[in-house]
Amino acid sequence: MNFDITNIRKDFPVLSQQVYGKPLVYMDNGATTQKPQIVIDTINKLHSKQNSSIHRGVHYLSEQITEQYENARKIVQEFINAEFSQEIIFTSGTTGSINAVAFSFGEAYIKPNDEVIISEMEHHSNIVPWQMMCDRKHAKLRVIPISDDGELILDEYRKLLNSKTKLVAINQVSNSLGTVNPIKEIIDLAHNAGAKVLIDGAQGIQHGKVDVQALDCDFYAFSGHKLYGPTGIGILYGKEKLLFDMPPYQGGGDMVECVSFEKTTYNSLPFKFEAGTSNYIGAIGLASAIDYVKAIGLENIAAYEHKLLTYATQKLMQIDGLRIYGNARNKISIISFLVGNIHPYDMGMILDKMGIAVRTGTHCTMPLMDRYEIEGTVRASMVFYNTFEEIDKLYDGVVIAKSMLE
Repeated sequence: MNFDITNIRKDFPVLSQQVYGKPLVYMDNGATTQKPQIVIDTINKLHSKQNSSIHRGVHYLSEQITEQYENARKIVQEFINAEFSQEIIFTSGTTGSINAVAFSFGEAYIKPNDEVIISEMEHHSNIVPWQMMCDRKHAKLRVIPISDDGELILDEYRKLLNSKTKLVAINQVSNSLGTVNPIKEIIDLAHNAGAKVLIDGAQGIQHGKVDVQALDCDFYAFSGHKLYGPTGIGILYGKEKLLFDMPPYQGGGDMVECVSFEKTTYNSLPFKFEAGTSNYIGAIGLASAIDYVKAIGLENIAAYEHKLLTYATQKLMQIDGLRIYGNARNKISIISFLVGNIHPYDMGMILDKMGIAVRTGTHCTMPLMDRYEIEGTVRASMVFYNTFEEIDKLYDGVVIAKSMLE
């Protein structure tokens, strides 16, 4: 594998800095990833030389940035292998995408006593919108349980599926446990029961190839900032027929065809779901990030990150009293752990003073923490710009923190 970690790290200027006099070890990638220089340069150029509102202008700047914006849509389409470019909706992020489906799909398809299935390992963003929709539509929310190792219990999922099931909303990868769910099997089982499927790809899109046509998912959502792109931009993929039948969830400019005080008619796809001035700079920045990871190769990224996970797991498990939460047979490079009775916040604070950035707390998965009867974990989430030497520093930091806190 031709994978030059030294040159890759040079692409990310934030990684060269020091924190509290120590070289930064950034292992909070599950929350947000750092941005390569090419994405930073793209955004700076757009702001400094090309900024203009899209679609509405007839002048040069507007036409130029409109073309780049729509080209970004095509880049995303190709990246996830959507059939049509109009199936790609730009949103504010995964949360915005899920909320859009919860409202629009809910209005079009959900009736009283219908059922929606989620799992015990979902992020709050894939729980609360469905609770709100079920309250509004008088529907019921069902939950797939997980095993102690952090894997979905598929037999229980099969039992939940029935003629009332209208939607299954499941994460591709758990942000807290790192579990990679068997989403193709989940999708096929749902479709056999007549239900549609939304995949929360926030933690999956950056770790391997996604093909929405091969998966046959009905919706797929992800965020730009977890794919080395800008914040405030995300993607909602939806099958054309579904998007066509769903009502818009926001009103305003660009989503209209004709407006009068008596009646408004809506624009065609994808613009029906893109009310207001879109985050065009974010969309173009996201396209730049996609080009960057494609140049490295998603297969190369996945292979390297698997090596990081294997090394980090073996290394950390040498620490007496350390427990890893999330031991699925198939997982990405996320390790959530506790050491003895040490509170995760205390561990995180000491690691921070050593320049090591990890995430502590519930990771927006409170029901999952309740499942394990814990208050939270320390989460080290690694990506392809992390190194084995940084894992050694994490190990040393945990050992030092353990000696101070026990």
